Amino acid sequence: MRRAFLIAACAALAFSAVAPSASAASAAALAADSKAALNQLYATNPKARELGQKARAILVFPKVVKAGLMIGGQRGDGALLERGRATKFYNTTAGTYGLQAGVQSYSQALFFITPSSLEYLNKSKGWSVGSGPSVVVMDEGKAKSMNTTTLSQDVYAFIYGQKGLMAGLGLEGSKITQIYPDP
Repeated sequence: MRRAFLIAACAALAFSAVAPSASAASAAALAADSKAALNQLYATNPKARELGQKARAILVFPKVVKAGLMIGGQRGDGALLERGRATKFYNTTAGTYGLQAGVQSYSQALFFITPSSLEYLNKSKGWSVGSGPSVVVMDEGKAKSMNTTTLSQDVYAFIYGQKGLMAGLGLEGSKITQIYPDP
C-alpha cells in the first residue's frame, strides 16, 4: 500500500512538472473561466443553482486534466467565488496508481456550505480531499433528489463537462493548494 502511494505521489509530481504552470493564466482569466464553468453547471443542473444560493463560497476548477496509463495524475487551476466574485485562487493536483488508461478533462465545483469548511480551506496550507471537511460527490441521481433545506454535509462536489476517455480503477490522493497568479 505504501509503495502504491509513493508511486502515485511520484506520478503527481511528474505530472505537475509537465503541466502548465499555475501562473500561466492570469487571475482575471482564471476568474472569468471559473464563472463561465459555474454558469455551465447551473444551465444543466438546476439543483446546483439552488445549492449555490445556500453556499458560503464555491471553488470552481474550470478545466482539470487527468491522464494515466497505470500511473497517472491530474491537475487544474480554479477560483474561489464568494458572492459571485473571485477572492482567491487554487490548484488541484492528484497522483493515481492502478488499472487505468486514457486522458480526460472536466470541470469541478466544490460548494462550501458550513462556515467551518470554508475556514478550513482558508487556513490550511493545502487541503487533501478526505482529510478535512466531509465531501459528498453529487452525481446526477443524488442531485435530483437533493433537498437544499436539509443540507447536512460540509462540502458538495459536482464533476461535469467530461471530455475524453478515461477508464479504470485506482488509488487517488488529491490536494488543493492556494496559488497567486499574476493579475
